Amino acid sequence: MDFDTELRFQKLIACLKPTFEMDLDLTALIYLIGLNEAGFGFRVYSKQEKMDLMHVAICTLLAPGGYYEFSHRDDQNWPHFTLVQPLPTLNEKEQKHVLKEAVIDYFIEKEYVTTEMLITSA
Repeated sequence: MDFDTELRFQKLIACLKPTFEMDLDLTALIYLIGLNEAGFGFRVYSKQEKMDLMHVAICTLLAPGGYYEFSHRDDQNWPHFTLVQPLPTLNEKEQKHVLKEAVIDYFIEKEYVTTEMLITSA
């Protein structure tokens, strides 16, 4: 994994940690992105709904790379996406790297953090 990406990711977690009353890691951030994108608010979700929220997050994170595009919201207001191009075959380490980069970009784009907050060198 790219050392700079890992440092930026850890700085992101440090910036967000005071806001949330939970341990933050890649999975937690993906879940939070799903909550944000679905727009249903923080409530009790079933196991299936939690999986759906994570799917929404993954699609959202991979959309800027051209893999997914938003399609529509269904009658229960869940967002749906269309696969635009097949995902590349990546090992687990490569998948985590791609997702961490996408999570960093997401939080910068949504202006929850700034690029300057995540600078890793002096």
